[in-house]
Amino acid sequence: MRKFCRILKENDIGDMGIGAMIVFIAMVLVAGIAASVLIQTANRLEIQAMTTGQETTQEVSSGIGVEEITGQRGCLNLTPAASIPPHAQYWATNNSLINITIGIAARSGSNDIDLSTTVVELSNSADKFILKYGGTLIATAAINANGVFASPAYGSAPWINTTANTFGIIVLEDADQSCQAGNPVINRGDHVLLTINTAESFGGLTERTNIWGLIIPEQGAPGIFGFTTPASYSNTIFALY
Repeated sequence: MRKFCRILKENDIGDMGIGAMIVFIAMVLVAGIAASVLIQTANRLEIQAMTTGQETTQEVSSGIGVEEITGQRGCLNLTPAASIPPHAQYWATNNSLINITIGIAARSGSNDIDLSTTVVELSNSADKFILKYGGTLIATAAINANGVFASPAYGSAPWINTTANTFGIIVLEDADQSCQAGNPVINRGDHVLLTINTAESFGGLTERTNIWGLIIPEQGAPGIFGFTTPASYSNTIFALY
């Protein structure tokens, strides 16, 4: 009897050991699967976090800075002589700003900025215009001695080739020659002027006109600006911003 009881007891202990082993193996398998899922999720989150961090860094550190805005007073003559090229009719004596230049530069730490993919938004609360690069660029050496509004002589680029939806470029400083007509790219140390024909877009800017806008690059923070035109136009050139 004692022998029989001992056999049963030993068998029971054996059954408990096998069951515990099965449970242990199942727990290991479940833990392995769970760990694999957690590792994959952690890897995806890490990759996403790195990508988001890189994009955020580029957005924060890259961008366009607006340095100054200048306007030129002129005239809007809608009936030019046949000998005058299109858009060259806006030059006489009228109290409206017909041309403006916006001085821009790449912000500190910014990546290269392609101005051919940059968009300029202008609004006077009544109208809003979207401008893109029109293909006209004046290099540093070609700036007229009489000033940027005469570069070259009026009646040619960069003013004649700008429309209500395009802007031109005058290069002020470009040591590495990265800003070319076919590929206008600015980087660290470059300074350029965006030329906008406001006679084409707004019909000229009259006194006390509120203007605000954005210069939006393909990547990075936009340049934000706003100004109010003078109360009277006693001069020809005005610092607006």
